[in-house]
This record gives sequence, C-alpha cells and structure tokens, in this order.
Amino acid sequence: MKHLIILSLVLVAVFAYSAEAEVAALTDSLVEEAAAPVEEAPASAAMPFAFLGAALGAGMIVIGAGLGIGKLASAAAAGIARQPEAASSITGAVNLPLFLLEGVAIIGLVVTLLIAIK
Repeated sequence: MKHLIILSLVLVAVFAYSAEAEVAALTDSLVEEAAAPVEEAPASAAMPFAFLGAALGAGMIVIGAGLGIGKLASAAAAGIARQPEAASSITGAVNLPLFLLEGVAIIGLVVTLLIAIK
C-alpha cells in the first residue's frame, strides 16, 4: 500500500511538472497567435460535441439518480420488513431525501438541456 501511495505522488508530481511546461509553451504560442489575424470557426462546429456532452451528462444523471433512489427504497423496504410497526416513521424519514434526490436529478437534466440548446 505504501508503494502505491508513493507511486501516485510521483505520478502527480511528474504530471504537474509537465503541465507547467505545457502551460509555458501554450502561453508563448498564444502570444504569437495574438499578433496574427484570427479566423473564427463557425458556431455550428462545436454543436455535435455539445449534444454529445449533454447526452452523456443526462445519462449519468439518470443512472446516478436511479441507483440512489433504488438504494434508498431498498433500505426502507428492509427496515420496514424488520420492524413493521415503524413503517410510518421510516416512510417519513425516506421521503425528504427521496425528494431532494429527484430534485437534484431534475436540476441536472435542465442544466444539460440548457447546455445542448445554447
């Protein structure tokens, strides 16, 4: 385990050092490009990637929300099966996180749709 931690720290340091060199090279090239005339790409060139990103984001949101709601319902059903007399309190305690989870999923889907439309 110690070797894995040391290896990950070395890799992070190497990537950070290489990223610093890349940033310096990128800023130099950006300064050179600033003097040259700029040709703008059409706005439609990035649209397929926006749709792909929105579709992937929406898919991950739906999968995550489905897994969360499934685990929440499973735990509630197991708790009610163990203590049927506490069914009303378990159901009440499950409702708020369930609604919050659904709200987060809806907000995430709205954001991905806004990204796709923009």
